Amino acid sequence: MRRLQHIVYSSSMEQSVLVRHPEFWFSDGSLVLRAGSTLFRIHVSQLCRKSVFFRDMFSLPQPLPADQEKEMIDDCPVLDLHDSPQDVAYLVKVIYDGPSFANNDRNDFVAVSGMLRLANKYLVEESIRSKVLEHIRVVWPSTLHEWDAREDIARMYETETGSMRGHRFPNPIAVINLAREIGAEELLAAAFYDLSRYSYAQILEPSPGDPLHPDSSPTTTSLAHTLSPGDMQRLALGKETAQHAINTLIQNMEYASPDTSHHRLMHQRTRSATNSRHSRSASATLAAGPCITPAACRKDLCELVELAKQHYLMDRERGCADPLYVAEELGQLKSAEFSDCGACARDLETWAARERERLWKAIPDWFRLR
Repeated sequence: MRRLQHIVYSSSMEQSVLVRHPEFWFSDGSLVLRAGSTLFRIHVSQLCRKSVFFRDMFSLPQPLPADQEKEMIDDCPVLDLHDSPQDVAYLVKVIYDGPSFANNDRNDFVAVSGMLRLANKYLVEESIRSKVLEHIRVVWPSTLHEWDAREDIARMYETETGSMRGHRFPNPIAVINLAREIGAEELLAAAFYDLSRYSYAQILEPSPGDPLHPDSSPTTTSLAHTLSPGDMQRLALGKETAQHAINTLIQNMEYASPDTSHHRLMHQRTRSATNSRHSRSASATLAAGPCITPAACRKDLCELVELAKQHYLMDRERGCADPLYVAEELGQLKSAEFSDCGACARDLETWAARERERLWKAIPDWFRLR
């Protein structure tokens, strides 16, 4: 029987002293997992309860060559896992305690991604995997409403810390690679869109301190900051399409322009709606009134279009690579910058909200994800 404090693991390349994991070494455990130079003494019964892979493994006899003695540590058989000790620790913690989460920041992602990788590899029960995915989908969502909530958190982080908002959440490249590895395609659209908002220089040659720089992102895998050739192509195509979407969005802004007959019709519909069960919201709409200065409002709108072209297309100010942000900003310009026509401001805001929904639904096609 080997005693742990005297064990030396030898290979052709190196020697390293094996160490017990400080938390997951149970004195009554029946199996030792070895990941690198770290040992975990756990219970086979607990492992088999949560993992189909290990359940099948231990239900079948494991033949050994006649001249090879089964390796034992403290009277327990040893099973080598070719995973990082950190990831194995996350797996064991999930099996014994269930998943636990923090606030979806970068350190939390290291734990969550480790859980997901090994839960997927060792066929841990689906309920655990679903809980972990539900947590990570909070910041890599599939709906525009959830995306806006995520962006509010990032803006608040930027205001409170003075750091770039990109530091608040994990590196989107790592999220894309994780999604590919575990087959979680529902994470891809949000991750690709987030990544597309960075310049190619920031993606391919990030400077120290940038959100995409490897030193800014704790990780357990060296490939977390490199896209596959196929995904790099998808990113390039998506970035180009997103830029075209901004151009089209600004050009189409004129269709939110005031039209006398349109406002008169909306006014009539609103008046009749005041007698319906939705009278409260209808009355609020009526309070804004119809447009009574269409010529002035059209002039204002033309100025808005030119301002948007200059800001986002020529000067390429903040948000110039973010169609959802641009649409949101355009929807707020009328009431913030120009005339006090409530009808036209409301129309512009409604148009922008509709465009944002359309853009969001198109994102998977931009990055060839369907």
